Amino acid sequence: QVQLVESGGGLVQAGGSLRLSCAASGTFVSINAMGWYRQAPGKQRDLVATITTGGNTNYADSVKGRFTISRDNAKNTVYLQMNSLKPEDTAVYYCSADARLNWRPFLTTYWGQGTQVTVSS
Repeated sequence: QVQLVESGGGLVQAGGSLRLSCAASGTFVSINAMGWYRQAPGKQRDLVATITTGGNTNYADSVKGRFTISRDNAKNTVYLQMNSLKPEDTAVYYCSADARLNWRPFLTTYWGQGTQVTVSS
């Protein structure tokens, strides 16, 4: 019912920047919170940042001051601006969205397919 398409990953040198985008499409009443998570090889998927429809944000301590999450509610799109990238930021980055599918007050979480971010030292 909801598809999330991510873009913007790639290879960058330490200290560089990347901007990730994720657009939600499909059949839904509304998209509530959206976020970014990441998973490095052999590790669990961890929160990077989330943002509500009202613009309230939450960040992992490891990215505070370097990453900025934002969204365009009209386009159901979330962005992640990543600055001062470090090799330890290397991971597959996943977009998430909490969607309300119908009149019932329940939310379903959807995930994107992931985009690789590699930071070389």
